[in-house]
Amino acid sequence: MFEPILVADVGGTNARFALVSAFDKETKQITFDHIQKLSSLEFDCFADVLTAYINTLENVPKRACFAVAGPRKQDTVYLTNLGWQFNVYDIKTAFGFEEFKVINDFAAFAEASPYINDDDNLVVKSGQSNPSGNIAVIGPGTGFGAAALVKGESHNVVLSTEAGHISLAACNALERDLLAALSSEFEHVSVEHVFSGQGIENLYRAMAKVHNINAKEYDAPTITQLALANDDEICVKTLNQFCDWIGAVAGDLSLTFNATGGVYIGGGILPRFQDKLLASEFANRFVGKGKMQHIVEDIPVILITQDNIPLLGAAASLEAN
Repeated sequence: MFEPILVADVGGTNARFALVSAFDKETKQITFDHIQKLSSLEFDCFADVLTAYINTLENVPKRACFAVAGPRKQDTVYLTNLGWQFNVYDIKTAFGFEEFKVINDFAAFAEASPYINDDDNLVVKSGQSNPSGNIAVIGPGTGFGAAALVKGESHNVVLSTEAGHISLAACNALERDLLAALSSEFEHVSVEHVFSGQGIENLYRAMAKVHNINAKEYDAPTITQLALANDDEICVKTLNQFCDWIGAVAGDLSLTFNATGGVYIGGGILPRFQDKLLASEFANRFVGKGKMQHIVEDIPVILITQDNIPLLGAAASLEAN
């Protein structure tokens, strides 16, 4: 008999909780009940928001796994944007959990990847995934996250990374000029310096500098809005470049992780301009890998548009391994 799992997705703004009442690894049928979103900003600490949710339940599960937007060092979890921290053992003891895990939100994304229904999301690049191949998950958002699900004969392993901080590579003359412009601001130009919310603003300033135009004080939402409305030439060029260039980065990471099982893209940015992404050079840039082109041509790329991935990953972290 399946023992329910309490799962959570704890971010800098909201904490979402749910009960997993069914998890079938073969059919990939996972049932979530009692989903509730609470404002993290209304609570003083993690224990308080967890208590608020648990008080709405008739029965508290003995198993729990939480995906959090922050690092874990040994048994201490840090929620940087909230200024919270908590001890895993203390939470387990205080709430009477017999089994309790806390994982990073991108680790949860990787854990969820085998259970994602591609038909419920957006195919950015078609391909034929290898069922036994590794899966890469990436995402531009507040920062740039990346992880991989490494397939093994007996079990899978999640590889958490800091790939957002690798050096950004230029693949053509424009990108070399953009990197030169970015280098005047940043000693080290990383992937995250372009592919994040703040990164769109950095790329806009660099694009303006390359075209000898004075950049305006636009934030990322304004740049995106003007680009989609075709109301500002530099904003249009910026968003086009963002979509093209991230294809090259995704292709690089697919080779790094040997992600023949597919690449999934999350984060809050790209779903806002799906049509622009599909019309871009993303797929061509993804496969432009020289002698390795025959490898990446087969790798499908899926943009995640469903919103329960961290909850799904938290459940999979307990149930599927």
